[in-house]
Amino acid sequence: MTFAFAAAGTAGHIHPAVAVARALVASGVDAAEIVFFGGDPLERRIVPAAGFEFVELDVRGLKRSLTVDNLTIPTMVRRAAADVASTLRERPPGVLTVFGGYVSVPAAMGARKVTMPFVVHEQNAVPGVANRYVARRAERTFVAFAPALERLKRADVVGNPLDHSFEDFDRVKTRAIALGRYGLDPDRPVVGVFGGSQGAQALNEVTVALALAERRSFSILQLTGLDHHDVLAQQAADVPHWITEAFEEQMTLFYAASDLVLSRSGALTVSELAATGTPSVVVPLPAGKGYQAVNAHDLEVAGGTVIVGQDRIGDVPDILRRLIDDPGQLAAMQAGAHSVAKPDAARQVASAL
Repeated sequence: MTFAFAAAGTAGHIHPAVAVARALVASGVDAAEIVFFGGDPLERRIVPAAGFEFVELDVRGLKRSLTVDNLTIPTMVRRAAADVASTLRERPPGVLTVFGGYVSVPAAMGARKVTMPFVVHEQNAVPGVANRYVARRAERTFVAFAPALERLKRADVVGNPLDHSFEDFDRVKTRAIALGRYGLDPDRPVVGVFGGSQGAQALNEVTVALALAERRSFSILQLTGLDHHDVLAQQAADVPHWITEAFEEQMTLFYAASDLVLSRSGALTVSELAATGTPSVVVPLPAGKGYQAVNAHDLEVAGGTVIVGQDRIGDVPDILRRLIDDPGQLAAMQAGAHSVAKPDAARQVASAL
């Protein structure tokens, strides 16, 4: 049987697809039965590194500005759909799973050409245009957050598929290892800062102000993003209890070390905060009609996070200081975050496939 995946453009689309593929392998599916479609350098790197076949498509997304390049997209989509169909015809019958991005439409069209059923997984609380379009003909639709049901009404809420390490996350067992990994003082609480895989300049600036404040009672563990690391590491070198890393492959260690996290509210970040029961302050990216704020809605209602708008980012240091000095409040936030966790989403989607 063939298990095909279409995910492209961002790590937020690709990593959940890889998590489901790995769940299939864990359930007994041969990795040779799995194939990925995409067209971006990111998936060209991530998918083969995970051990799965990758078929590159000549396709790109729609540019939002008026440009003649957009006139070529219909032809490009048809050609990519034909390539998908050609690949699937050479394999045993199976099912395609679409995870979003510009590859969704041609992949779904290609599956229909060979009468292969397809399903959709939407990672964000506000579904993307491509997934909304293809979901109309999907066999099943899965979403990570309940607000997505407003636009994908027949969907099942399963959460975001995460790496298997999040399923059995145990902060108590992992804490000492994590603190040692980063060289953090075990007697001081830790504020973790994470701006996504590329980093976030606004959060980095807040962290500098927080780190340089007088009489700071906590350590700071900051994942800066590759582009920002050299400058921030130089600043942190002479400041006690301020640790910077460019990125972290094992994010469970970052969460285990952090008593409180400052981050954006991307779909996977929100799901990871819930899965690990990590209290947080999130500053949604002010873009895409505010979808990041909606991602964090359920987590906020449960008491697991505080949402701060970008226009109020100057309030963040005081909010962080107040929370990190209140163990009772952190414990309540931890319980709230756990209450909305769905760490077994990958296995649920794999089982459905």
